[in-house]
Amino acid sequence: MRDSAEQAPAKQRQGATPIRPETPLPVRAWITQRQTGEFEADGVAVAWTDRQVEVRYSDPHGREGFAWVWASAVTHR
Repeated sequence: MRDSAEQAPAKQRQGATPIRPETPLPVRAWITQRQTGEFEADGVAVAWTDRQVEVRYSDPHGREGFAWVWASAVTHR
C-alpha cells in the first residue's frame, strides 16, 4: 500500500467553490502520512477554500503527492 497523506475531511469542502490560481503559490505545509508520519514540506498551493488548501508536495522520500489539509497547517513562503 502506498504511503499516502491523511486529508482534511471532504465534507468541509462541500458546497464551496475552490479557488484554483493560474500559477500555484509556494507554501510550506504540515503533512501526515500513514507510514512516514508527520513532516513539514515545501510545496505549492494548487487550490483552496476558506478552510482548506490543496497542496502539491514532495515527501521525505522524494515522492510527489497531493493532499487537502487544513489552512492552519499551511504558510506562504
